[in-house]
Amino acid sequence: MALMITDECINCDVCEPECPNDAIYQGPQIYEIDPNKCTECVGHFDEPQCQQVCPVDCIPVNPDFQESREALMDKYKRLMKENSDKKSEKLD
Repeated sequence: MALMITDECINCDVCEPECPNDAIYQGPQIYEIDPNKCTECVGHFDEPQCQQVCPVDCIPVNPDFQESREALMDKYKRLMKENSDKKSEKLD
């Protein structure tokens, strides 16, 4: 289950730096979440950090991306491997 940001977003800028997977970015109108990077903070924290800091409570589960906790953990592991591989390439 990836999260999403609704049009109630006020562009307050507090969610983006909280995302450990860099899944949150500024869209054309409001902040958006890349469902391919969102693990709902599984692997990093017990609860989604963006939801914790959002002052208007506009970050629900994205109904188009229903994933089990196991699937989110697999995504987390894949993202960590990709990040590690990118760092290795930069060192070469």
